[in-house]
Amino acid sequence: MAKANIICIDDEREVLAALKKDLESLERDYIISECESAAEAWELLEDLFNEDEKVQLIICDHIMPGENGVQFLTRVYEDSRFRSVKKVMLTGLATHQETIQAINEAHIHLYIEKPWDAEELLAKVKLLL
Repeated sequence: MAKANIICIDDEREVLAALKKDLESLERDYIISECESAAEAWELLEDLFNEDEKVQLIICDHIMPGENGVQFLTRVYEDSRFRSVKKVMLTGLATHQETIQAINEAHIHLYIEKPWDAEELLAKVKLLL
């Protein structure tokens, strides 16, 4: 059986590297991909869908150039092809209003503040998966 996919999105390479390291124990069962923008992540989502590969989880930064995390995750939620994908918002700068918007519009499953605790992140991600 093919492995399901986890997509991590952040415009900072250091954050992506930290996420990949913190999630490495999941690589036995999941393919973990890194994207530096919402546009790159959307292209990957489309490619995976066209190849009949399942995306199980998206972990997305909030503040990014171009399309921000709330906008991107809302677009993911509104696309019926990706409705079942679990969504995690990762941020250090979101306001209370932006957090509410992420919950109401993007239907995120989890909100994690930067900097995160690696063990707590992994435990929460495992629960979602």
